[in-house]
Amino acid sequence: MNMRLAKVACADCPIRHRAVCAEADADDLAVLESIKSYVSVPKGGSIVAAGDAFDHVSSVVAGCATMSRTLEDGRRQMVGLLLPSDFIGRPGRARSSFDIEAVSDVTLCRFERPAFEKIVRSSPNVAQRLLTMTLDELEIARDWSVLLGRMTARERVAKFLLSLVRREASAEGQEITDGPVVLHLPLSREAIADYLGLTIETTSRQFSALRREGLIETPSARQVVVPDVAQLTLEVLDDDGGPIA
Repeated sequence: MNMRLAKVACADCPIRHRAVCAEADADDLAVLESIKSYVSVPKGGSIVAAGDAFDHVSSVVAGCATMSRTLEDGRRQMVGLLLPSDFIGRPGRARSSFDIEAVSDVTLCRFERPAFEKIVRSSPNVAQRLLTMTLDELEIARDWSVLLGRMTARERVAKFLLSLVRREASAEGQEITDGPVVLHLPLSREAIADYLGLTIETTSRQFSALRREGLIETPSARQVVVPDVAQLTLEVLDDDGGPIA
């Protein structure tokens, strides 16, 4: 358990205004506070495996996790990233459909599933927030299918970086600016390639090309600077000439 976080009230939580509790009123928060617990998962650790029971639902407080599915022949496809404020688990669903693994040290704020399901039934605020987050996740999944089905390698890498720009702005409660924006990559180049459905060689070439053209800077392996977000956005256009959200 993260003992420092264990002493933090829900009202002071770093993801309070972005997580499933964002719309919770004082009474809702009091109930959530009474049933929450924290758990830390080290880098490389399993949060839940496909087919395992969902005994708890959780919000990511810190770190990054991946969602993936492994086919019977051993092929593996990453299907999503889980960053701070993202929710793990679904009320009413007893088992996980995906493998969820920590790709950095991860801290989770978790609730026993039956207790959380009771709150969802009794609190319109929490239920509405969960619905909004679920619809947002659906939109991301649809967008991701466009990325894999239609985008070039260059567009995939640019799209990935722009998604991090949006998440960074959301985390800070700010509007997306034209730049510069400093990003910390939550994944290694190899994991980014896996997520984008590319080889690591292709992914590295695309990073190098974007850097040569001045669209990004890479001060370190895990840090990327986007000097002008508007210019990078031009790399990801749909058939109508507009940026894909």
